[in-house]
Amino acid sequence: MALKINRVVVAIGGNALIKDNEHLEVSDQLKSAQETAAYIADFIALGYEVVLTHGNGPQVGFILRRSELAFEAGELHFVPLKNCVADTQGAIGYQLQESLYNAFIDKGIKKSAATLVTMVEVDADDPSFAHPTKPIGVFYPEEKLSSLRKQHPDWHIVLQDGQGYRRVVPSPQPKRVVEIEVIRSMLDAGLCIIASGGGGIPVIADEQGNLSGVNAVIDKDLSSALLANQLSADMLIILTAVDNVYIDFNKPTQKTIEFMTVAEAKQYMSQGQFASGSMGPKVQAAINFLTGGGERVIITSAENLVNSVQESRGTHIVN
Repeated sequence: MALKINRVVVAIGGNALIKDNEHLEVSDQLKSAQETAAYIADFIALGYEVVLTHGNGPQVGFILRRSELAFEAGELHFVPLKNCVADTQGAIGYQLQESLYNAFIDKGIKKSAATLVTMVEVDADDPSFAHPTKPIGVFYPEEKLSSLRKQHPDWHIVLQDGQGYRRVVPSPQPKRVVEIEVIRSMLDAGLCIIASGGGGIPVIADEQGNLSGVNAVIDKDLSSALLANQLSADMLIILTAVDNVYIDFNKPTQKTIEFMTVAEAKQYMSQGQFASGSMGPKVQAAINFLTGGGERVIITSAENLVNSVQESRGTHIVN
């Protein structure tokens, strides 16, 4: 039996658009978006009100690299990171929006989808601004460091995993979804909304409340949890590449987690069970949402979306 849930935020992982390094073209991304949209449409057909969020890491990297090449060739100006986030909200939102439109027609669902370019406020004093750690873009060889630092003196570049040098940027905590009332009104009007893409465009407020964008990346899952709380959503579903959360992942002692409480999730986090670059932020987002008033979090794959609520598949996290 399906869970009695009305309003749901569904966070789509990056794998929903880019399956692997062999399928990076825009046409590949559209095909993946179409597959994901079909799962979303089946979920909406169950009667849920849905707000979609999505990742954008690879796409931001592509835009930055194009910008770098054009800038180095003396052809065009460099595109700031905050603008790249905005660009991906529009481009990925378009692909999902078109795919949902067609999926709704195919399945006889009387629904429309709309994408909203979304800003998310962060604290100007967030410690990540002093200690940026979020890697973005491509790896650079050591011989290119000198020219990069000359061209971009404000960049922080570090050696990562022995693979090469990479730019790192701040990843501040999300505080407020600026367009929350617009999202709420669109949801109340019956729309499926695609919002807060890539974690949202990070902005800071001055003493008068005026906003200005900053070159940073907000974690998509943490931002989705905040959005779900501010919308008073009943449930947050985080779609990723695997069907379940695991402890001792990729070890002989690997164990599937089908259900856990917030207390158990916190314990696993303290044990370092979930990697900071993959499952860690997802479990932390679950904790944030549930302690902020949410009822349930499900972490699973897009293919498992309907079964996650009808047959309790995936990993369910509750208070």
